Amino acid sequence: MKRVHRVLVTVTTALTLLAAPTAALAAPERAQRAGLQEGLDDLTATSAVGALMEVRDEDGVWRGTSGVAELGTTRKVSAHDRFRMGSITKTFVATVALQLVADGRLKLDDTVETWLPGAVPGGHRTTVRHLLNHTSGVPDYRRTLPMPPTQEFLADRLRTWTAAELTRRAVAGPPTFEPPGSEYAYSNTGYALLGQIVEKVTGRSYGEEIERRIIRPLGLRGTSLPGTSPRIQGPHPHGYVPVRQDSGTRLVDFTEMNPSVMGASGEMISTTRDLDRFMAALLGGRLLPDRLLDAMKTPGVENGTYGLGLRWRDTSCGVRGYGNDGDALAYQSWSFTTEDRRRQVTIALTPDFRGDPDDTVDALVDKALCD
Repeated sequence: MKRVHRVLVTVTTALTLLAAPTAALAAPERAQRAGLQEGLDDLTATSAVGALMEVRDEDGVWRGTSGVAELGTTRKVSAHDRFRMGSITKTFVATVALQLVADGRLKLDDTVETWLPGAVPGGHRTTVRHLLNHTSGVPDYRRTLPMPPTQEFLADRLRTWTAAELTRRAVAGPPTFEPPGSEYAYSNTGYALLGQIVEKVTGRSYGEEIERRIIRPLGLRGTSLPGTSPRIQGPHPHGYVPVRQDSGTRLVDFTEMNPSVMGASGEMISTTRDLDRFMAALLGGRLLPDRLLDAMKTPGVENGTYGLGLRWRDTSCGVRGYGNDGDALAYQSWSFTTEDRRRQVTIALTPDFRGDPDDTVDALVDKALCD
């Protein structure tokens, strides 16, 4: 889900000590690699319990870690750990939707009303393209839910949500803007609708389609769609959220939670290796024909940076990185690849909410794609 409320709480000195940096795995003795490790260590010194990173470039593969996998222990983060990828899930869902377009089973200009009658007010004017690039004006259901640091948030941690239920909550209010296509406003509801459309088109859930069309063909062994299962299968760091209590605000282990609240907008679990492999396959034309990959890179609004499920960022050296970022509350991740696929970077962290990691992550992504 979209990144929210990063700076929420001041954490004790003990937490800082627990997040002490660890050494990179097999890091070459080069200034660039040392700089990457320093960046990871800065993350755990200021804003994260643990962090992991993979960089692929002309020098090979570099993996680094910092911090601990679980508070109260000395267990180090592993470079191969799994994590909740949040909104990077949207790039997988968008890829499946565009594959259905390539197959002639779906059109970008099909309306929501065509596939999901009555689901959205004004659905006859809202298209699949609008959902993909966040120009639908359909309100974000996340804004209707309790969020950290409220106590009410924890009461829903194991609740099963349906996409239809979340959509109804969102559209109970007025549209974010009108008409569809006139502005950009990030909406998790748009991808909840896309997941339902994929099911209508194929007769299978979006999760089954992602498994069949992407995960198995690419051999993404650490990637999964948990559905309603609260557990992360395989090795993983613990994730935490701040919760307000009588004695103040403290971090609560939120590793186990029912990810149906994120659904097609952010439920997936993966690894740095798998996300780099997926982005390389996508940008290399293995998953979509050129015309649809080009459409994926086309912004929904003038001067925008978000196309059809794909985001981009321009670096200090003038190189553009394509990919996405995700926030699953207790986990945050970023995955970007240059258009020529010569350089890739994926970063994941478990935030501790002492500070905002964005500037440090931005610098790490920039360094990985430029140096």
